[in-house]
Formats: sequence, structure tokens, C-alpha cells
Amino acid sequence: MIASLNPAALSARSKVLFPGVVVAGLTAIAAQWLAEHYATPAMLLALLLGIALSFLGEEGKTVEGVGFAARTLLRLGIAFLGARISMELTAQLGLPLVLLIIGAVAATIAFGLLIGRFFGSKWRFSFLTAGSVAICGASAALAIAAILPKDERSEQRLLFTVMGVTVLSTIAMIVYPIIVNLLSLNDLAAGVFLGGTIHDVAQVVGAGFSVSENVGDTATLVKLIRVSLLAPVVIIAALLIRSFATPDESGERPPIIPAFVVGFLLLATLNSLGWIPGTIAGLLSEASRWLLLTAIAAVGMKTNLKKVLAVGGSAIALIVTQTIFIASIILSGVYFLT
Repeated sequence: MIASLNPAALSARSKVLFPGVVVAGLTAIAAQWLAEHYATPAMLLALLLGIALSFLGEEGKTVEGVGFAARTLLRLGIAFLGARISMELTAQLGLPLVLLIIGAVAATIAFGLLIGRFFGSKWRFSFLTAGSVAICGASAALAIAAILPKDERSEQRLLFTVMGVTVLSTIAMIVYPIIVNLLSLNDLAAGVFLGGTIHDVAQVVGAGFSVSENVGDTATLVKLIRVSLLAPVVIIAALLIRSFATPDESGERPPIIPAFVVGFLLLATLNSLGWIPGTIAGLLSEASRWLLLTAIAAVGMKTNLKKVLAVGGSAIALIVTQTIFIASIILSGVYFLT
């Protein structure tokens, strides 16, 4: 530990990591630029660009830095997500609808684990997909993958899940507002439906504000409540995995409470108490977005696309079924509660 804090050692380590981190960062910048000009999710573009540059994660001077971006920057980005969370969110929505959101998240995860076996999926992949569908898409997938025991297919499962939820979220952003209009949902019901079912925050915002400003505000609020459930889900899962799951291929078990979850909870608590100025919270939120974008580009660089596509049609059917399940629960709930 002391050696790792030695300035010379830190300098040497930085030089090793620099090329790979820079490449991943530039890929994230390119993805964001393309997203802004072609109305495509930045996360999906970062993933695809990373895959196109996968040779950079396999050999050469960039390997170490790419690995660092895929692991450490990922965890830091998830921790910074806590700056978006405030307990005031729940008060604005009301207890019945908050309970509906919490229940839908829990039910979707349980449902995903239950039906996974019928699609030929083991518990790790079922939990990964169900958690990402239930909570916050790619960000949840990255967080859950960080606590799962690792094997030779871990990165392929993660990449497939990120790609799957991002594509489905984009489709939902287009289709769900049409459903809202066909069902003549009021602003509150529409916002809860869109925020409670679409996987990624950016797509929730796009779908909500395409209907109206009030719907957009409500949808964003609901989505952030779902994001706030990331920490308790990861903590409970980490405790269960540590107790019952076999160690990963390195022989290690996940920590009881991962450090990035502690950081997430700390920032969420400080923000709820009003101790983080709005400007700082905004900067942390923006930093989180860029760190996660960089991390997913790095994950793409570390993954073989042929192996990802080999996951198969049953995996696609699983994630689609989970998506339909949470949409059905939320839609039923808003009919009774609004």
C-alpha cells in the first residue's frame, strides 16, 4: 500500500495507463458527438465504437489503460450517480406511486430470476438482465456486473446486456409515447409509465418531453427514484452472492459492500441533506455520465463481438420478456392509482 502511494510508482503507473484511458476517453467523446448529430443513444454508440476498436484491448500499450477504464472508471462513475439522488423526490410523487415503483423493480428482478431457466440462462445472466431492465439500464448492468463472480463469459454477458437494454430503451422511447396517446393517459399516469418502464435516463427524458413538459418532469422524477434503488439492490445482492455463490475463477468473493456503492450512498445522503451545492451536484452528475461512457467504450474494446452474438435468440427473448413484464406492472398500477 505504501509503495503504491510512492510518487515514482504512481508516475510509472500513470504512464502505463495513460494510452488506454485516453483512447477510451476519445472514443466516448466521438460517441457523444455522433449522438448529438444523429439522435442515437451515446451509450450504444460508445459500445459499438469500442467493439470496432477491440484490437486496442487485446494487445499493445493500450491494454492496461483500457482495463483500468472498464473497471475503476466504471465504479467511480456509478458512485458519482449518487449526486443525482435526493429524498425530496419521493415526497413529490406520493407514497402509493413510490411503492408501485419499488414493487415493480423488486417483482421484475424476481420474475427475471424465475423465468431465466426457461430461456436456458443461469442465475448470473438472469439477474444481470433483470436488474438492468428493472432499475436503470446500462448503468445498472455495469454496477451489477461489478459484484457478480467472474468467469470467462462475464464481459460478453455484460456487453450483450448493455446493448440489449439500450436498443430496447430506444425502441420504447419511440413506441411508449404512442401508447400513452392511444390510452389517453393523463400527465401523471403518462409520466409514471414512461419513467417507470424505459431503461435509460436519456431515453426517459426524450420520451417524456416528447409528450409534454409536465410528463417529462414526472417521468424524469420517477426514473431517478428507480436509479436510487440501485444501491440497496446491489448491497442485498452482494450479501447474498457472498453467502451462497461460489467464488469467481480467481478464487475471490465480492466485498460485503462494494466501495462504489458506499460512495453512491454517501453522495445521495449528502445531496438529500442539502450539503452538496447544486453546481457541484451538476458537475458530479455530468462527470458520472462521461465516466460511464468512457467505461462502456473500454468494455467494448475488451470484448469479442462474435462471442457476444453467440449468446443467442433465447437471451434476446429473455430481456424482451422482462421489459414487457415491468411495462405491464407499471401500466396496471397507474390505472388504479391515478
